[in-house]
Amino acid sequence: MPVEKSCGAVVFTYVDGEPKFVIIRSPEGFYGFPKGHVEDGETEEQTALREIFEETGLRVRLIDGFRTEDSHPLIREGRPDVIKTIVYFLAEFDGQALRAQESEVSEISLMSYEKAMSSFQFESSKRILSEAFDFLNRR
Repeated sequence: MPVEKSCGAVVFTYVDGEPKFVIIRSPEGFYGFPKGHVEDGETEEQTALREIFEETGLRVRLIDGFRTEDSHPLIREGRPDVIKTIVYFLAEFDGQALRAQESEVSEISLMSYEKAMSSFQFESSKRILSEAFDFLNRR
């Protein structure tokens, strides 16, 4: 079965000592994390950094030790025979303004853990944020 790969990250900053997460809303109305397709010759990390900058305008620092994946068939896209695998890292930014890429992002927000969890439509997004939040709390 063919596999399509994307990479992105759970992007965060600290506000008053609490982590706040960058959550984007797609033109289709789904909330999630910045991510995108791997281009020829890119590593997973390079893809994540490029996509985060393209979609949010942020220059981020990847946090060592965190990597998780989500895989699912592309049923909504009408390609159930293709498996999409998305690799997520954890990335931090400081003091930069969020800037949404208009062609791919309808809205961009900085949310608390609780607000982000209540915004997600997909259980996989909740799992990924929960893993990232737990990782941050163990640091």
